[in-house]
Amino acid sequence: MTLIDDLARPPHAAVPSFPIPPTGKIPPTAPAPRTGPIPRAYVRERIPLLLGALATSAPIALACEAALPVEEVLMMGGLPMRLRSLRRRFARLLYDRRYGVSTADFADLADFGLDHPERVYYSPAHWGTLRRALPARDVAGHDVFLDLGAGKGRMVLEAASAYTFKRVIGVELSAELTEVARANLSGARLRLRAGEVEFVRSDVLDYRIPDDVSVVFLNNPFRGETFAAAMGGLLDSVDRNPRPLTLIYFNPVEEHRLLGTGRFRHLRTVAPWRRRGGEGVFGTTRVYEVS
Repeated sequence: MTLIDDLARPPHAAVPSFPIPPTGKIPPTAPAPRTGPIPRAYVRERIPLLLGALATSAPIALACEAALPVEEVLMMGGLPMRLRSLRRRFARLLYDRRYGVSTADFADLADFGLDHPERVYYSPAHWGTLRRALPARDVAGHDVFLDLGAGKGRMVLEAASAYTFKRVIGVELSAELTEVARANLSGARLRLRAGEVEFVRSDVLDYRIPDDVSVVFLNNPFRGETFAAAMGGLLDSVDRNPRPLTLIYFNPVEEHRLLGTGRFRHLRTVAPWRRRGGEGVFGTTRVYEVS
C-alpha cells in the first residue's frame, strides 16, 4: 500500500483481520463499519503528510514553507491549527526526507551542558531564507560564506548547494551538533556547488574569522556581550583585510548593537509572506553591508 493510499484511507477503513464469506455478508462478530463524515481532527493531522507526499520538487517545498509564518493561526473548518507544528512537519517531509538529512528538530544547548543566558537554542531557519536574502548573482567564485552558530548545518548546506562559493564554513559550539552537521553533509542527497565545505567546532569567542570571508550568516545564535564580541571579531577581520562584506541576520534581535558600531549599514529587510508592518523582528531577515 502506498503512502497516498494510506493517507486517503479513513480511520475506520482498516483492513479486516477475518475472512469474508463468499456470500459477501460480514460475520456477526465483526465490528460494524462506521458511517458519516471523517472526523476533522483526522483530516487535519494528515494534511501535512498528504502535501508532503504530493510535493516532489524543491520549489514546491519552498513555497509551502515560506507561506507558513510561525505565529499565525490557520483556521480550517473552524478549528485553529498552530503553524509552528505544521512548519516542523513540512520541514521534515519536504526537505529532510527528500535530501536525507536531519536539520528540522530544535535542540536546547542545556542538553549538552552548554546553557548560558547569552546563548540561544538551535532553531532551524527556513530553507528559503538565504535564497530570498542573497541573490545568486551577488555571489562570485572567490566569495567565502561563514555561518556563526551553524547548528545542524541547514544554512551551510543551502549555501553550498545553491551558490558557487569558493568555501563554505559552519562554526558551532556544540560538539554533538557539529557531528550531526558533518553527518548531514556526508549523507546529503544534494549537488554541492561550493568548492569546499567544512564544519568547525569552536566557541565563537575563540574563533578567528578568516580574512577572506565575504558573507556571514546569523540565525540569532547568541546575544548580549557575546554578540558584541563576535561582531568585534568580524570587524577586526575586515580591518586586517579591507573588503566588501555582507551580513545576513535572521531574527535580528541585536540589531541595535550592529548599528551602534557605526560600521554596519542596513540594506534591506526580507519579511515573511503576509507579514504586516510593526510585528517585530522574529521571522524577518535583515541584510547589512560592513564598512
